[in-house]
Amino acid sequence: MVEIAVMTLAGPDGPLQVAASERGIVAAEWWLDADAFTMTVARRLSATVVTEGPARRRLDAARPLIEALIAGRPTDTTAVDIDLSDRPAWDRAVLGATRRVGWGQTASYGEIARMVGSPRAARAVGGALGRNPVAMLVPCHRIVAADGSIGGYGGFGRDGRLAALERKRRLLLREGVTVAERGD
Repeated sequence: MVEIAVMTLAGPDGPLQVAASERGIVAAEWWLDADAFTMTVARRLSATVVTEGPARRRLDAARPLIEALIAGRPTDTTAVDIDLSDRPAWDRAVLGATRRVGWGQTASYGEIARMVGSPRAARAVGGALGRNPVAMLVPCHRIVAADGSIGGYGGFGRDGRLAALERKRRLLLREGVTVAERGD
């Protein structure tokens, strides 16, 4: 049985909910409702929520880096272990390539597709990024359209498309990156 530990951190976009297994961070998302987040992650992983043990220690160890990210300080997110073992192989490959795009840098969906050996799969890259459960640690906001414009962001289920794009723009601005709207 998988065990997860959960914490809530305050951030500029509201509370950031974070969950970890003993292998690493399994979810890091902006949710207002901590209970709904916990239930969703536990169901996704068929996991039990714990307050101590290896999962809690993994979560506590990642906390300073995640707080630095929330505060907008340049941070090497590859220093934190993530656990994407429940994700399909394609998603893991795309998220692994995306994770290598550093602070203040961007890459296009097509560049990520080439990095994973599927140069014609830019749209499929977008799909994998839309399913990213650890967006703060796999910085999908750094992935932009081929023309350098903002592209899409985050599946927009909870916030709506425009709010999600505004969040992407704010995250990029915190890193010193400006991007145009499509067609600007």
